[in-house]
Amino acid sequence: MNTKPFTSGLSENAVMITRVAGRQWHALDDDLVVGRGHAQHRPDGRLFVSIDAWHDATFDRLAEAMLAELPAPLYTVVDEADVELTAGWHRAGFTIRRREWEYVVPTDPRVTGLDELLPPSGITIVPAGQADEGLLRAVDRAIRDEVEAAVGWWQSMPAEVIPRAEDDTIVDPSTYAVAAAPDRYLGLIRVVTAIRPRIGLVAVRAGEQRRGIARALLAHALGTLHRSGFAEAWTEVQESNRAASALFEGIGARPMSSNLELVR
Repeated sequence: MNTKPFTSGLSENAVMITRVAGRQWHALDDDLVVGRGHAQHRPDGRLFVSIDAWHDATFDRLAEAMLAELPAPLYTVVDEADVELTAGWHRAGFTIRRREWEYVVPTDPRVTGLDELLPPSGITIVPAGQADEGLLRAVDRAIRDEVEAAVGWWQSMPAEVIPRAEDDTIVDPSTYAVAAAPDRYLGLIRVVTAIRPRIGLVAVRAGEQRRGIARALLAHALGTLHRSGFAEAWTEVQESNRAASALFEGIGARPMSSNLELVR
């Protein structure tokens, strides 16, 4: 346990910054917890930090204590609309690594314009839960390798937060629908409906792009959600991924908010 005094003006007593566990810190004002800091490795290997504090001064002191004891680089994600929180991380030396737009996506095929869309010739859509797990893992690995080799931006994809085994990028095979050729899979879409329907990934092998496979996968996934009673789904798109933005905006998706990934 590591405790440091800091006079915050919150009371006549000094605020104490205490490391209460390996990656947890508390700010105490006369035994009252007035701020918390936490650090956690995400499954993609990056170390993310978060701070919840009542006052800017407490936030700054927690950040100072945490950054002095944690290895760089450090990451955090904030809602861009939370101006005070974003400013706090900027004061701590964090800068914007990427901006991610959150879209709300209609599921009604009459709205998306996908009601009569069919997959390209020779391709079938295999529904979620019915994909061959070996072929699913193969296409996921192939797409990741192609992205890294071409533009190297897979590490700038949204942080992977679901616990998984090392080197296992398919957490729950039942959440994936795939576009299948006779001998292999060409693309995939991941949809999770635990809290609200979320499209976590749409991807197609490099040599098969611009054939309408991604739109066919979306048509299938959104149609399935619509028949299940969901009027909307959600997804996140990195600001620089203009192809993905065009794909979703082309079916009526609307940007609702933005998140910033910051790095120090």
